[in-house]
Amino acid sequence: MPESHLVLGGARSGKSRFAVAANADRSRVAFVATARAGDGDMASRIARHRAERPAAWTTVEAPFDLPAALERLAGQRFDAVVVDCVTVWVGNRLLRGDTDESTLAESARLVEVVRRRPWDLTVVTNEVGEGVHPPTEAGMRFRDVLGLVNQRIAAACDRVTLMVAGVPLAVKAPGPARDIAPQAP
Repeated sequence: MPESHLVLGGARSGKSRFAVAANADRSRVAFVATARAGDGDMASRIARHRAERPAAWTTVEAPFDLPAALERLAGQRFDAVVVDCVTVWVGNRLLRGDTDESTLAESARLVEVVRRRPWDLTVVTNEVGEGVHPPTEAGMRFRDVLGLVNQRIAAACDRVTLMVAGVPLAVKAPGPARDIAPQAP
């Protein structure tokens, strides 16, 4: 049975590097990128991430419709899929003007893809609930929506790893169900 794995942590915690390394020995991998090169800094980050992953991997760009991109991959022959990252996907949707409700509805669709995937799946996201309280309403909204999305994905994944200063900490491993249902918005 294919395994699903959520990798989360703070900024520069080693999440992406860990997700890539965990799949580096595979040749048939789809890398689903959610970032858009909207400025020079993001273009540099995207270039750095591309250089860090194997050139043979297939890259799929999905800045807004992540569930549909993954559904399209379901019919293709991949051993693994890496999504990097849910944080940027949620941010893209909110910056576009999507409502919290529509973003959460799409996250429910994403969770269904996680549950019925035909390949191993690694999903990267930021843990935003342990940082400084956002000083703006938009920041609080982003933190709250992403926190709910992360809870839903974590509940659906077989494995959850928290990255702290480049060190992976196992939060959830395969075994009997013991999850608490995620909170409603």
